[in-house]
Amino acid sequence: MTQKERYERMIAYFEQARPTAQTELHYTDPFQLLVAVILSAQCTDKRVNMTTPALFVAYPDAAAMAQATPEEVYEYIRSISYPHNKSCHLVGMAKKLMEDYGGEVPSDIDELQTLPGVGRKTANVIASVVFNLPALAVDTHVFRVANRIGLTCNSKNPLQTERELVKHIPPEKIPIAHHWLILHGRYVCQARKPHCADCGISDLCKYFQHTSNAQRS
Repeated sequence: MTQKERYERMIAYFEQARPTAQTELHYTDPFQLLVAVILSAQCTDKRVNMTTPALFVAYPDAAAMAQATPEEVYEYIRSISYPHNKSCHLVGMAKKLMEDYGGEVPSDIDELQTLPGVGRKTANVIASVVFNLPALAVDTHVFRVANRIGLTCNSKNPLQTERELVKHIPPEKIPIAHHWLILHGRYVCQARKPHCADCGISDLCKYFQHTSNAQRS
């Protein structure tokens, strides 16, 4: 199977199996998604979704959060991983949004990365989910699944994985492909024990082929 065929079959499968794949974070506007994505670093979406309702009531927009102190925000997110750092990032992010962008979340990936707490992965999530731009965020799920299937070959870091994926996935499909790979990694191709028997693309997966051959030998 060629690399082109592998990508085509992967895309065809997910278009049928997950035609409406989207983020599992709860939000109502770009600012709320940005907050939720910052909080989700090394934390589950489930935990973030349990935390953000009260946070968004207290700080519904950048203007409100920019007036808060990190200590005040911390009280709302203390159950999240690294709450001290994230409370500082959220307040700093809100202040910069007010000072430089009139309180509006920018669409440009480079501009997004000037915000405290926003790295390339978070910027790509916002660009793709909010603005439907061809940006592909690579988290641990995307990195693992892409390598196992064989969409990437010996990628050393998320940036290498991102570049390889966007080179082969049509631009208009990149935003949803991000969710395809994340959800597949979250529920099927799990880190410790992938559910290969339940996987609809095991026939094109290099990991599955390798493990199957090893068990037969």
